[in-house]
Amino acid sequence: MKQYDGFEDLLTSQAGRIPDRAALLYEKNGSTASVTWREFLAMSRRRARELSDTGKSCIGILCDGSLDCVVTMFGSVLAGLQTVLLGEAASEELLQEQIRAADVDLLWGDDELAEEFSSCLQGAREPQNPGSILFFTSGTTSRSKAVVLSDRSLMASAWNGSCMLPLSEEDLLMCMLPLDHVFGCVCSLLWGLSCGSCVALGRGARHYMDDLLFFRPTVLSAVPALLAFLLDRDVLNPQLRLVLIGAGSCPRSYLDAAASRGIRVSFGYGMTETSSGIAISVSGDPYALEICPDDTVTIAPDGEILVRSPGCMMTGYYRQPEETARVLKGGVLSTGDLGSIDENGRLHITGRKKEILVLKDGTKIFLPEYEGQLCRTLGTGELAVLAPEGVPVLLIQADPSSRSRIQNALRDLMSGYPRGQQLADIVFTDAPLPRTATGKLMRKELDALYVRQTAEHHK
Repeated sequence: MKQYDGFEDLLTSQAGRIPDRAALLYEKNGSTASVTWREFLAMSRRRARELSDTGKSCIGILCDGSLDCVVTMFGSVLAGLQTVLLGEAASEELLQEQIRAADVDLLWGDDELAEEFSSCLQGAREPQNPGSILFFTSGTTSRSKAVVLSDRSLMASAWNGSCMLPLSEEDLLMCMLPLDHVFGCVCSLLWGLSCGSCVALGRGARHYMDDLLFFRPTVLSAVPALLAFLLDRDVLNPQLRLVLIGAGSCPRSYLDAAASRGIRVSFGYGMTETSSGIAISVSGDPYALEICPDDTVTIAPDGEILVRSPGCMMTGYYRQPEETARVLKGGVLSTGDLGSIDENGRLHITGRKKEILVLKDGTKIFLPEYEGQLCRTLGTGELAVLAPEGVPVLLIQADPSSRSRIQNALRDLMSGYPRGQQLADIVFTDAPLPRTATGKLMRKELDALYVRQTAEHHK
């Protein structure tokens, strides 16, 4: 399995080796159409020239997963621009902050959106990392950081995945995940391309119900929420042989349901800071993860997972040297996750050290900020947010009769969050929330209190 040095190496190598083989599959006028490797290389080079002619130095791509989006991403990298991948469905406030923070001076995507955010492009600074690719960590606005990666680090991560789970040139990888998330970019796109497999470009959330039956892939990368959606609606196509799950914890019931359909299921663990993959389950227990070839994983005395990944590691957080130095020391990343390594050298993820909730769809909630907003809105500090089933739930010391008042008070606040980050339920308790001597919430005890309260409620 070849490890490509970057996008240029990938395109030229594959176009030279299998020029007339399909690289990308997409929908055109109700039918499937393909782009060969020869065409993909030519389209990317043409886009590179177009972008170079603009005289701009940092492009923000509003990722919609389309063929034009993929070509623009490759073309921007070939042109040596600083490339910033943005979520097309993100809130206006978040996009404005990210565009300014990353020094974007050219915006590609939906014309109306591009016009709407044109004022954010004024006064952009000279890019700090020409030729790099920036992904924003998932989270709420003020905690979202731009991670500086490169096409070389992304291809190294794709090579990691290819070594662990090799695909054949006969495979068709379904790309349904957002490309502005590193898991989607690497595991829904670059993984397949690096193996010489064709990648089918999904048509967006409106087509989740029918994309698998339309394209008939053999391999799918998904977050737990997407897998649950597809399983509940029984729309997994019969050709599907492998599903890679990542970007969040996944209940065993989902994995078992897929396996019962004769589908091999692997679970992956990675971070934006490491260009995605760190470890993947390749046999037996899906929660026992084999460490990827480029990575060295150790466990700190307090149980935190530490990672060294020379080929895949970020340069740092964009224009945030102090934040970078806090987590990256001597080439070793402090992940903030807790885990253990068993006698077979396999990694087991046991929890989160940081005060971050990872939700079913892979997005994250920074608890101090999120809970602070709730406290200010409700006028009480006796509350906490948990995610027992991968969705946020409010635990509050209050009388259950106040449910309607609390829901009304929170309506405007919740409307400002993406649907997946909105509270799914409110659980009431008359007991004080467990705290340390310094007043910090005791998260494990909160989980136990939540279980007791829900059990009491269902008696």
